[in-house]
Amino acid sequence: MRLLFAIYRIGGRWPFRLVLYPVLAWYLLSKPAARRASMAYLQRLCAFNPSVARLNRIRPDWRGVYQHFVAFAENILDKMLLWGGMFKTAEVVSFGREQMQENMQAQRGGLLICAHLGNLELCRVLSRQHRGLRITVLVHTKHAQAFNRLLAKLDPDSQLNLMQVSEMTPATAMLLAEKVGRGEFVAIAGDRVPVSATPRVAHAAFLGEAAAFPVGPYVLASLLQCPVYLLFSMTKNGRSECHFELFREAIQLPRKSRDQILHELATAYAARLEHFCLKAPLQWFNFYDFWHLSGYQDASR
Repeated sequence: MRLLFAIYRIGGRWPFRLVLYPVLAWYLLSKPAARRASMAYLQRLCAFNPSVARLNRIRPDWRGVYQHFVAFAENILDKMLLWGGMFKTAEVVSFGREQMQENMQAQRGGLLICAHLGNLELCRVLSRQHRGLRITVLVHTKHAQAFNRLLAKLDPDSQLNLMQVSEMTPATAMLLAEKVGRGEFVAIAGDRVPVSATPRVAHAAFLGEAAAFPVGPYVLASLLQCPVYLLFSMTKNGRSECHFELFREAIQLPRKSRDQILHELATAYAARLEHFCLKAPLQWFNFYDFWHLSGYQDASR
């Protein structure tokens, strides 16, 4: 990755791509788990909405998987360019930030539930540009540690708004509540099951089949008692976009109906994720067996 970034700095994006393709070919051959996950996603996507697949020239075969990996590699380059100060952030288009701005003016923070769609790094850099929009992103060290080291070499301050969390403890919840109380925002992924022996999930329809979605974001929202937004990013026609949507003004989880509400929230989130995946089908980078349900404790049962 460092070599590819150096090539970009010297010659631009096209020389980068010329070197990238053989690297991707090697990765495609040597990473069967990621390859199978990509294939499973593309198969479901093409079966669920054939017109979107045709429009984007996506096929559920090796060529489609290669296209998916190419999009992922371009996304990684954009992440590095963002932290290296070489990305044109002024050209990024934001949608739906008006309600968030009203809350920011009232010094009222919130929770952002995001996805592994597009480039979340873009949202973090935008938070630096827009005065008053401060975002702390919760990440799992097991997945982010190696990439964080690379980003730190490009920008020593790149980890200042990252909070590495392996589990949600009372102390962590209190710290996040303090941030929200100061008018800041906390971002957490809604499409990645946490790393634990028995993660609690809710099963929801996604691209025509039941998949496991974490309930942690909604439990955290009930603790913080703040507005909850959805955040999606993507690139369309060469233009980067950030989409903000008000999800709930607040989330309450009464004991008697807790499981049912968690299921409803996960289902609503899955529907919005599906919507944006169909808008940018090759930009959902969740390379694991997302529809694997065994071993997960369903919070709605």
